[in-house]
Amino acid sequence: MTGTPYRLLSLPPDLVGSFHSITDLNAPEWYCTSDPAGVKIGSGGGTAWLVDSWLKDTRGVDMSDPKIIIHAGGQSRRLPAYAPVGKILTPVPVFRWERGQLIDQSLLSLQLPLYERILAAAPPTLPTLIASGDVYIRAEKPLTEIPEADVVCYGLWVDASLATHHGVFVSSRSTPTELDFMLQKPSLDRLEELSRSHMFLMDIGIWLLSDRAMKLLRKRSVDADGNIGFYDLYSDFGRALGSNPTVEDDEVNRLTVAILPLPGGEFYHFGTSRELLSSTLALQNKVVDQRKILQRKVKANPSLFVQNALMGYRLSSDNDNVWVENSSVPASWTLRSDHIITGVPENAWSLDVPSGVCVDIVPVGDASWAVRPYGLDDPMRGDLDSPDTVWMGAPFVQWRSSRGVDVVGADIQASPIFPVVDSVDDMYEVLQWMITGGADGKGKEIWLSARKLSADQISAHANLTRLFRQRNDFLKANLEFLAWNYEKSVFYQLDLNDVASRFVTMGIKKPELLPQQSGSMTRIRNYMVRSRIDSMSGRDGSREEMAAFELLRDEILSELKGRRPHPRLNVYSDQIVWGRSPVRIDLAGGWTDTPPYSLYTGGSVVNMAIELNGQQPLQVYVKPSSDYRIVLRSIDLGASEIVEDFESLSCYHTVGSPFSIPKAALTLAGFAPRTSSDTLTEFLHDFGSGIEITLLSAIPAGSGLGTSSILAATVLGALSEFCGIGWDEGEISHRTLALEQLLTTGGGWQDQYGGVLGGVKLLRTEEGITQRPSVSWLPSRIFTSTEFKPCHLLYYTGLTRTAKGILAEIVRGMFLNSNSHLSILSEMRAHSLATAEAIQRNDFHLYGRMIAKTWSQNKRLDSGTEPPAVADIVSRVSDLTLGYKLPGAGGGGYLYMVAKEPQAAARIRSILTECPPNSRARFVEMTLSDTGFQVSRS
Repeated sequence: MTGTPYRLLSLPPDLVGSFHSITDLNAPEWYCTSDPAGVKIGSGGGTAWLVDSWLKDTRGVDMSDPKIIIHAGGQSRRLPAYAPVGKILTPVPVFRWERGQLIDQSLLSLQLPLYERILAAAPPTLPTLIASGDVYIRAEKPLTEIPEADVVCYGLWVDASLATHHGVFVSSRSTPTELDFMLQKPSLDRLEELSRSHMFLMDIGIWLLSDRAMKLLRKRSVDADGNIGFYDLYSDFGRALGSNPTVEDDEVNRLTVAILPLPGGEFYHFGTSRELLSSTLALQNKVVDQRKILQRKVKANPSLFVQNALMGYRLSSDNDNVWVENSSVPASWTLRSDHIITGVPENAWSLDVPSGVCVDIVPVGDASWAVRPYGLDDPMRGDLDSPDTVWMGAPFVQWRSSRGVDVVGADIQASPIFPVVDSVDDMYEVLQWMITGGADGKGKEIWLSARKLSADQISAHANLTRLFRQRNDFLKANLEFLAWNYEKSVFYQLDLNDVASRFVTMGIKKPELLPQQSGSMTRIRNYMVRSRIDSMSGRDGSREEMAAFELLRDEILSELKGRRPHPRLNVYSDQIVWGRSPVRIDLAGGWTDTPPYSLYTGGSVVNMAIELNGQQPLQVYVKPSSDYRIVLRSIDLGASEIVEDFESLSCYHTVGSPFSIPKAALTLAGFAPRTSSDTLTEFLHDFGSGIEITLLSAIPAGSGLGTSSILAATVLGALSEFCGIGWDEGEISHRTLALEQLLTTGGGWQDQYGGVLGGVKLLRTEEGITQRPSVSWLPSRIFTSTEFKPCHLLYYTGLTRTAKGILAEIVRGMFLNSNSHLSILSEMRAHSLATAEAIQRNDFHLYGRMIAKTWSQNKRLDSGTEPPAVADIVSRVSDLTLGYKLPGAGGGGYLYMVAKEPQAAARIRSILTECPPNSRARFVEMTLSDTGFQVSRS
């Protein structure tokens, strides 16, 4: 499914009016409302109400438009700290093992990317995704194909004890993807009984609905008077689905249903105060390999979380389960365990907080605050007259009687027991009296005389603008500190493009330049964030950006220091060394091989070596010369150059120069001054001859087939043979990476490995400066069998695009830990493995769809990948393909297409041959190359 989906949010009433202003999220794409006041309508009725309100209030939308519905309203009784803003905006600390996260990330920003991925992968007949706002669900593996059905539900394989607290999808063991029936919070005995013949998946609240299912859900949500009434999506609608539903409803029973396990899914619930702590801890401890943990800091206790806070109090091993956010906690406080501290303004109090007690301060009006202490495990439910009603860890009746106060109310959530104060001093007095059980005094007097609000009223009257302003003030101070304390903080693992924007808008001085001992990758990011801050401030940031690229180049080249070859003439005077190579088509994972991404994550690419029109299109000839000079020629360019000194030989930095590649290759092969007085003539005399190098590239420039990298590898391979250096294919390819750094074009390693090594292969590297891929060769039947070979088409579009500009922009995003870049690159790595599996299974149709997904990922990474001229070409034939892509960086060059069948391939040939887009466009015959790079002598 294509197009940006609408996001429809059901929120607490007070948040609806300020959501767009406090989040800066675009109003047309984000619609929010709340359930009707005073009426319980359930999740099904809530969905109907939300959709109906959206259709009524928004012009030009249709129920069939793609949309993500997130239910994030409710009273949040069990997580009071974030009731006013809704659980959906609960701030979540940056993961210690992740790059590219936002310093102010919330549950919403974390959960939305998965929902968008699922909806994008869904058939157009499933335009509606419904999800819950109090969960974070991760899925690092590629999604499986989503079938056509009226309702598609995702679930997780979980232990039976966890399933008893949630809904479960029950399926027969013989048909595990088909829903038999759904249960809500089944007992262990019931699950044990079912296990003999059935399997179950825990419902994680991600449902896809067709228009037919949505219309029926809306129909069931309307009462006899035509108003939205109570109807639950899970216990009513869900239990009426399946082959043997537990609720009879003829129309709902007839809906088709598919159940999908979420590949590699992880479920984190943020429904209660206790879960806020436990889920955050589980996320932080998801990775325990210290090599992958980016912070160089050891906590006094793992379950201590501080963000958006001025923290003078030093947490120690005596503290456990402590959450401090949007608060000032000076050194004069005393904390223990099981605390959630939120909203506390700057203060100089001496406050002793008992274990289990939480403090929430909420701005009300223009200058007042509601003071709300509560117990970590308080359910905020129950009759005030009941001794079983728990509040602040003790029966409320006892609390009331011990303080000599009386409160009228039947439900603690609706009881006005939380005082509103006008000063920080009064806030301290009443808070101390309420939580410490101190003697009657000023705190009690303030409580008795103050206007008091219930928990519901606090959410309704909270001044969210003030709340977020205080949070941002604390965040500003935190950012300054994190930048200064970079060695032990998350600063350089954040999305630095976002950080730069905040530095500019908040008026924060840009970080200081880091010393050399800080490490190269940290210094690179320091240069880049400083450059970005300058650019956003209207200053020239190019100098520091250049310094970042130079430092990366030096880091990659540093591995070759001390490994200078000593070339010697290794041929007879009348011999010619002939090197030739195929080109490559990248099938999946392209860009993940590019530094710096590959250096700290590792790359994973599937590509294949191909010959064009039965020939290896890249050829290099090297022969000795009696003249002690170097002669360079290009057959295809009709150019030549004579090099007679080292100064000319070292002029290889100009992109587009016909002989930059052989000059840089000669330098890497050891043709460099041995002393300050050494001349090229003397060097060649000692070598034994001059050198003539002739290049032939039978491919147009900007082809996207890895031409320049593979040509560089071919030159290096031919020189290795000519000079007796003895490099193997791996060393040739590795030095090509260094060569491209010398040329300042950058680039990764997949192009040269793709051409130097024949066949179809999965290439993978681990993180680290040394990028030497492991190679797994894949079967070739999909490409060579008589059944499928005609379906692989290669078409030269006649359009070209230089990769350097594209590369620089994407690498800039890698340097800055851009979340939008890193998230797509992570998907690309996982997708390469799925593509390799499709090839291994000889699943031609799945392989074609994988190519389509590769192209979709490329376009998301770089919006210029498919310019209008290319889009026009593919629009003529896309219906006849399973997938297509432009190899390489895109924008032009060759177009690789996987036709649905041989007849479709013939039709594609006919359409594009009869009406080509330009005078240069043409089909080129491609065949899989088994040989890769070859070198021989005359």
